[in-house]
Amino acid sequence: MSTISRDEVARVAALARIDLRPDELDRLAGELDVIVESIAQVSAVATPDVPATSHPLPMSNVFRDDVPQKPLTVEQALSGAPDAHDGRFTVPQILGEE
Repeated sequence: MSTISRDEVARVAALARIDLRPDELDRLAGELDVIVESIAQVSAVATPDVPATSHPLPMSNVFRDDVPQKPLTVEQALSGAPDAHDGRFTVPQILGEE
């Protein structure tokens, strides 16, 4: 038995100001019904003694140690720049300002 009717899909689409054709309403009602049934199956299995997980496998991030290092000098930072002036990167003007 379908839990989401075509009329419900049409009402939500109207609230969201989404114009759907009749064939789209029928298709979406069926697709949303499958989603609702899948959620019901998961909810039936998810009991308080089953811990919530976001991934089926344990995950860990691989980070390098955060070791402070000496920063680049202005000359080193600007060494690869196509153009620099007065210790700053020079870029094309885009807003017509001076």
